Amino acid sequence: MSGPVSQSPTAGLSGPLVPEPQVPGLVVVTDPAAPPAGLEGAVVAIGNFDGVHRGHAVVIAQAEAMARRLGKPCAVLTFEPHPADYFAGRPVIFRLTPERAKAIALARLGLEAMFVFTFDEKLATLSAESFVQDILIRSLRISGAVVGYDFHFGKARAGSPEFLRDAGTRHGFEVEVVEKVLADPDGSPEAVHSAATRVALETGDVAQARRLLGHDFFVVGEVIHGQKLGRELGFPTANLALDPSCRLRYGIYAVRVAIDGVLRDGVASYGRRPTVDDGAPLLEIYVLDFSGDLYGRMLEIAFVGWIRPEVKFDGLDALVVQIEDDVLKARALLAART
Repeated sequence: MSGPVSQSPTAGLSGPLVPEPQVPGLVVVTDPAAPPAGLEGAVVAIGNFDGVHRGHAVVIAQAEAMARRLGKPCAVLTFEPHPADYFAGRPVIFRLTPERAKAIALARLGLEAMFVFTFDEKLATLSAESFVQDILIRSLRISGAVVGYDFHFGKARAGSPEFLRDAGTRHGFEVEVVEKVLADPDGSPEAVHSAATRVALETGDVAQARRLLGHDFFVVGEVIHGQKLGRELGFPTANLALDPSCRLRYGIYAVRVAIDGVLRDGVASYGRRPTVDDGAPLLEIYVLDFSGDLYGRMLEIAFVGWIRPEVKFDGLDALVVQIEDDVLKARALLAART
């Protein structure tokens, strides 16, 4: 289904959405040879930060606290592409937050900048000591660094949190290491990590993903033209082609969309449309109680609840009946979100 879309305001989404994601307030710098003006001596939180989950948020909060104490700016130091993709020679990681989405999530945590270093052969073969001297000292001139308990860096992952602490002592910057954040604060021994979130999303469990992330899983993309079949069926949709790495379970979801600063309810289908064409994966969003042209707009879609798996129907009439039921279920799920 496809076509222009729109809908009515709703409340209840934890954390604001950005209607036209501009990453406000966040400076993004790729491969800096020196820190931009105003970011000299920054405290950096270092890591891949895919998903920007609850564990990442603790690392970043500790970096922000150090920055306040030292009177310095606070930034994230991260890497693109994901190191696992580089070493595999092809995309292998289901990216929870491709670079743009990562920047949006980090901006919401109050960070001032995101330093993005290209993960290539040069960086992959850099020794741990060279990483410290070339990147942390020479390129960024940091005042402090905060990492997670399992952070490793440098060739063959030779750099450990202990190595970084020692380097900080030798080179004159502070280092703090954050211990693991539990997936279940009520007693689970498992740490929050991106892999568990990927597993949840691959099964369509967006509720579990939210518990691990600390926020709704969301995607960002430009509305593209489709077959416009949805308009003919009475359910015009805004269509997004998601990052090729996305392995979200094919199915129907209750979602929220931000349009012109207003949160709106919606029902979304992600998959190959087996009843229609069984084509390339596409996210189709029917925004409830809305009419308007969204083509070419950058939208952010937050996944609030799972409704059902994608299935093939015996004709378009049966599909329309099911969509009507999906809309009712989406309204109920979204109304229940407090």
